[in-house]
Amino acid sequence: MMSSHWAIVPAAGVGRRMGSAVPKQYLDLGGRPVIEYALESLLNHPEIKEVLVPLSESDEWWSETAFATDPRIRRVSGGRERCDSVLNALRMLADEADPDDWVLVHDAARPCLRSFDLDKLINTLRNHPVGGLLAVPLHDTVKRANESGGVLETLPGESLWRAYTPQMFRYSTLCSSLEDALAAGKRVTDEASAIELSGLSPLLVEGAADNIKITRPEDLQLAAFYLAGQYFCV
Repeated sequence: MMSSHWAIVPAAGVGRRMGSAVPKQYLDLGGRPVIEYALESLLNHPEIKEVLVPLSESDEWWSETAFATDPRIRRVSGGRERCDSVLNALRMLADEADPDDWVLVHDAARPCLRSFDLDKLINTLRNHPVGGLLAVPLHDTVKRANESGGVLETLPGESLWRAYTPQMFRYSTLCSSLEDALAAGKRVTDEASAIELSGLSPLLVEGAADNIKITRPEDLQLAAFYLAGQYFCV
């Protein structure tokens, strides 16, 4: 029996590093809010059954988006941090998802996900025992700094990767891993970290480097450039 694929797009954050009164997932990108691109990439995939979107109770922007009333999207109460929001969404699926169903968690502020990479992630992990995530090998020289900004050491870059999203894991495994991490006081910043804490090893699936996350103001211009290039290639 084929496993279903569910998606979660946590969108309760405020994105303080952007320095904007509007959360980064709602900033304008080519005439549309950033989150619409992230949602569209998932909704366009035939294997995604439903997308759950954890939102802040005080969110005043979601209702104005193009997907606010889409029947394939379900609003969920967001949590204090990303891991809380994802766990809220997972618990909402408790009576619907099978233990071996797949859950893909994608950043709301990551608008440049390529359909080819989403296909690659799903197909690569289809029979994998753990799951994994889109990622990109790191080619830069990496420095570890002290509190004053001085260099402590140079890290070898050959084995380092940038963790991207979606991150895709079995429903029961992701639930238990997140619950165990939070019970241990570990407020993980991505799902793969929770899986790792449980003793499992997620698979790194190389994707395109333009699958960037909007974090700083200059990222909007870069994302617009990447999106234009993707459209031109199509």
